[in-house]
Amino acid sequence: MSARVGVVLFPGSNCEHDAIEAVEALGGKADIVWHGATTLGDVDAVLLPGGFAHGDYLRPGAIARFSPVMEAVRRFAGDAGPVVGICNGFQVLTEAGLLPGALQKNSGLKFMCTTVEVRVESVRSTLTSAASVGDILRIPINHFEGNYTCDPATLARLRSDECVVLRYVDNPNGSIDDIAGICNTAGNVVGLMPHPERASDPLLGSGDGLVLLRSLLNSGGVRR
Repeated sequence: MSARVGVVLFPGSNCEHDAIEAVEALGGKADIVWHGATTLGDVDAVLLPGGFAHGDYLRPGAIARFSPVMEAVRRFAGDAGPVVGICNGFQVLTEAGLLPGALQKNSGLKFMCTTVEVRVESVRSTLTSAASVGDILRIPINHFEGNYTCDPATLARLRSDECVVLRYVDNPNGSIDDIAGICNTAGNVVGLMPHPERASDPLLGSGDGLVLLRSLLNSGGVRR
C-alpha cells in the first residue's frame, strides 16, 4: 500500500504543491494538512514544506511553532513517525524544539537561490536510508536564513550520534560544520535547507532529490 504523506500548510507556505507532485511522482499519496488542524488524519509521514510561514514575522518558524497542528506533529514524531522539514520547515522544527540548534541569516547577509552539492553523511535517518554514505547530490537552495548554528556541546552530540545527515560540499551560507541537514537521535525527524522536491525531475535540472523523497516514502511504508 502506498505511503500517505501529510503536507502541512501554514499561511505563507509556497512549496506544498511542489512537494505533493514529487511525492506522487514516486507513487506515494499526499494530502494538505491545514496548520489549524488538531490531528494529522491517516498519514504515514509528515512533511513541512518551504515558504514563509506566517510571513516569517519575529523570525522564521517562531510563530508557526504555535500552530495547533504542531502538537499533532509532536505526538506523531514521539510515536516514531517520519517527519521532514524542508527549508522553512526545518526552521519550524528547530523553533518547535523537535530538532536542536537554530537557523540564522546567511553569512554575507544575502538571499541565496542556486543549486549546490551536498554529501550524504549518514543513512540512519528517515530521509537518507535509501542513499549511500558519500553520495553527492545536486539540489537547489532558496533561503536567506539557512545558516545552521548550535553550541559546541550540541555539535559534538550531532557528530557522535551520526545526526548530521547532509553536508555542503562547498558551504554557501556559513553553516557550522558545513551542515545542510540534521536528524534527531532516533533518526525519524529530519530538517534540511536544500529542496529535494525541486530536484525530482532530471529534465528540469536534477533528479538527485528523488533518493531522499524515496527514503521518506519507504519509512512511511514501513510504518503503515
